[in-house]
Formats: sequence, C-alpha cells, structure tokens
Amino acid sequence: MSSEDRQFKGTAPYFTVRNLQESLDYYHRALGFTMPKLWGEPPTFAMPAREGFVFMLKQAEADDTVPPSRDQGGFWDAYIWINDADALFAECRDNGAVIEYEPCIQDEYDMKEFAVRDPDGHVIAFGQHHEA
Repeated sequence: MSSEDRQFKGTAPYFTVRNLQESLDYYHRALGFTMPKLWGEPPTFAMPAREGFVFMLKQAEADDTVPPSRDQGGFWDAYIWINDADALFAECRDNGAVIEYEPCIQDEYDMKEFAVRDPDGHVIAFGQHHEA
C-alpha cells in the first residue's frame, strides 16, 4: 500500500506550554524540529515538525496549570518510534536536551529507547525496535 493509499497519515501530540517561545526554542535547538509558523496575536499556537512528525504546542492561559502525564500517574507524554536510538540520543545530548534517561533495552516490549524532558516537564521517549 502506497503512502497515498493509507487512511491514517500521522499523529500529533498536543502539549500545553507555559512559554511558547521558550518551548519552540528547545524543540528546535535541542531536538532538531523546525521553527514553524505561529498562530495568534500574540502567538499562542505552533506546530514544530521533524521528518513528518509534528507536535502541537499551545500557550497556556496565565492561570492554567501545565501538568505533564507523569504528574497524573503516566510515564511518557509522547512516544516516538525511530530508526536509530543511539544516533538520535547523541544528537539530542550534544544539543543540550534535558535527558530523562539514556538509551536502554526494554525487553518487556522489544525496544531500545531513551527519553528527554521539555521545559514544561513533558517526557518524550524515542524508541527503536530491538530483538534480543
């Protein structure tokens, strides 16, 4: 089935952030995502992308809380399947990403993965298929 024939084309985690520009700077500098178009005046929404993967970032209202999934009993806020965990980890680390945990093998679900934390505490895991 060609990519044009597929019904599902992608997904985009939606994160509320305290400071849109700070978050965009982090996603761009540390994780290699594009600096996207901004919506709103002043800007309140953006969709940084990398290789077809998109995050939706929404500026929180002044009195809103921004609870990451971990604060609500979860573990990750987003999980992204990739091809080379070691190479992407080195890139993120060298670019100053906040590392939640380094590459490790998860035998329970056959993945090699690592995770980063964004300025609002959202944990983003990156994993590649790994067979023992």
